[in-house]
Amino acid sequence: SRAKAAPVVMEMLARVHLTGFENAVPRELSGGMKMRVSIARAMVTKPRVLLMDEPFAALDEITRFKLNNDLLELWQDEHFTVVFVTHSVFESVFLSSRVVVMAARPGRVFKELVIDAPYPRNEAFRTSPAYAALCRQASDVLIGAINSTAGPHHDGH
Repeated sequence: SRAKAAPVVMEMLARVHLTGFENAVPRELSGGMKMRVSIARAMVTKPRVLLMDEPFAALDEITRFKLNNDLLELWQDEHFTVVFVTHSVFESVFLSSRVVVMAARPGRVFKELVIDAPYPRNEAFRTSPAYAALCRQASDVLIGAINSTAGPHHDGH
C-alpha cells in the first residue's frame, strides 16, 4: 500500500541525496538527479541483483564521480550484487571487485580481472598508484580484446 511504501521511498530518496525533491517533476531535475531517482526506484524493492547498463555514460565527470561514490555506499550498506556495464576503464576499476572484458565478433568474454583493492574506495584510492596500476592492467586487457577481433580490414567500428 502507499502508506507502507511512503517511508521506504522517503528513506531511499534520502540515501540518494534527493530529500526535498519528493514532489519534483522530471523537467525540474538534472540528468544526475534523474539517475538518482532511477537508483532509488530500483532500491525500494531491496533487490538482490541490480543490473545497470551504462547508467552514468551521459553524465559529466563530476556527477559521475559522485554517483559512483553513492552507488558504492549503497552497495556496502545494502549488500546486493551489481552487474554494471560501462565502457569506462576507470569506472570499472573504481566500482568493481571483478571486471569482465568482452570481445566483439562474436561477442564473448575475453578475460576476467580481479580488482584486488579494499573497500571503502574513495578519492584517495582514485588518485593512488594502486588504482593507476589496476587501470593500466584493465586497459591492457581491453587493448588485447580489441586486437583479438581486428582483422586485416578492421575499421574500428
